[in-house]
Formats: sequence, structure tokens, C-alpha cells
Amino acid sequence: MKIFGIGMNYSEHNRELHDSDVKPAEPVIFTKADSALLTHGRPFFIPDFTQRCDYETELVVRIGRLGRSISQRFAHRYYDAVTVGIDFTARDLQQRLRSQGLPWDLCKGFDGSAVVGDFVPVHTLERSVQDLRFHLNINGRTVQQGHTADMLYTVDELVSYISQFFTLKTGDLLFTGTPAGVGPVHIDDHLDGYLDERHLLSFNVK
Repeated sequence: MKIFGIGMNYSEHNRELHDSDVKPAEPVIFTKADSALLTHGRPFFIPDFTQRCDYETELVVRIGRLGRSISQRFAHRYYDAVTVGIDFTARDLQQRLRSQGLPWDLCKGFDGSAVVGDFVPVHTLERSVQDLRFHLNINGRTVQQGHTADMLYTVDELVSYISQFFTLKTGDLLFTGTPAGVGPVHIDDHLDGYLDERHLLSFNVK
């Protein structure tokens, strides 16, 4: 199983972190190790190597069939379910790696950094994948909200683009990018993620 992440896919988030809302010339792709996956409401443990671990709430897409070099017009055939997920980022480590021109693997791909909720089959959605709202509550308070219509690169564009470089396999996951509103988590926080009004994600921070 492969876990793909997308950076800089919402203008407001780009302004939040980079003081720029310019659309990247191509999607910004990174990967996470399979040991990053955290499911079934298991707790997330803040790593010892970071002093600031940020939540990034995202729509997560599950690949449902084998595909390579997929045309954008057929990309919708290659994913079968969606959920809300958290792309945890060791923000202080990311800033240090960026300043040195180094890859993001250590700050993005560590164990437990890819949290996913319960999946919803695409065919049961009432609206298009590009017309879904999602939000994150921490300790009962909404801290981040997003709408997939605001993506700079759509789900179909991302699936098609990634498939030019990687063979997509059943069960691969795509974290599609985060909107504005990221921030740090703390020990004893409780996180709840929602897709529209569906409560799909619930776990504690340790």
C-alpha cells in the first residue's frame, strides 16, 4: 500500500504558510511510509523529535483498482471511497528541512502521521467529490474547515498526474491537501473529523 500526500493544494493554506496563493505549476507530491497509517480510532502519540506537531485536515481518497498512466477523463473510475484524514506534520522539523533544501520524509512520513476515518463509498455520496465540505473539531470546537471545490488541483487531476509516475493499486490512499487553519495538537486533545455531517473520525492525542 502506498500513501500519497499533496502539498499546497488550497490557496488560503498557501498564504497561511508561504505568503503566496500562486497555484503550483504541477501538483506537489510527497509520500508516507505504510507505518504512518493510523486507523480505527487508535490514539496518536506526539513524537519526541518535534516541539510542534500540526494537524492538517484533508479529504482522503481510496484507490479501488489497478491503474497506470490514467487519463483524467477516466480517473473517477479508479477511486471507490473517501473519508476525512489528518496529515500530521512535525512543523519545526519541516522548517529546518526546508531551510536546508532537504526532502520532507522525516517531518511528514513518520509512524502514525496518516490518520484516516471510516470510508464512505463514492457511489453513496449525494454530491460530487468536488463538492464536499469537511471539518475538524478539537475538544468540541471547530478549528478547521474545507470545501473540496477550493482545491487547486481536483481529485481527478491528482489521480491522473500521480499515475504517470506510480502504478496505483487497490487500497492506495491519496491525501488531497489541506485548507487554511492548521495548528498544533497537544497531549489529551480529542479530535473529531466530519465529511459534511458524517462523523467519520474520532481519536485522542497522547
